[in-house]
Amino acid sequence: MSHNPIYLSRDEYSRLRLFLATTPRTGSGNALRNLAEELDRALILDPAAFPAGVVTMNSTVQFQDLETNEVEEYTITFPDRANVEHKRISILAPIGTALIGCRVGDTVKWSTPGGTRELKVLRVSSPAVTESSAQPAAAAA
Repeated sequence: MSHNPIYLSRDEYSRLRLFLATTPRTGSGNALRNLAEELDRALILDPAAFPAGVVTMNSTVQFQDLETNEVEEYTITFPDRANVEHKRISILAPIGTALIGCRVGDTVKWSTPGGTRELKVLRVSSPAVTESSAQPAAAAA
């Protein structure tokens, strides 16, 4: 993963920590550990001080693969809402974990089985936050 600072609002940080605490470890232990490591290094900000152009849960992020120059766009979601065919990627997917908290212009690197990937964040569209989209299903119950 990249080591640039990442930004999270207090509410989002709390939701993601709750998600980690309530998600079973079976089958996704490494992904959960990677997300926890990202949260550990996050700068936690009040909403009034939150910068524009930051990748948050339910935001849509456009990025460029710096090796292939391919441009893609995905919405970062909780796992129960992920659907790659609809361009919705889980926060637990390596790319979702790598992008959360990054800003427009940031370059993100992380290791994959095929080698290191490097992406540049081109654009972030903030989500229209609703009560149902703001919480993972496990936390909402």
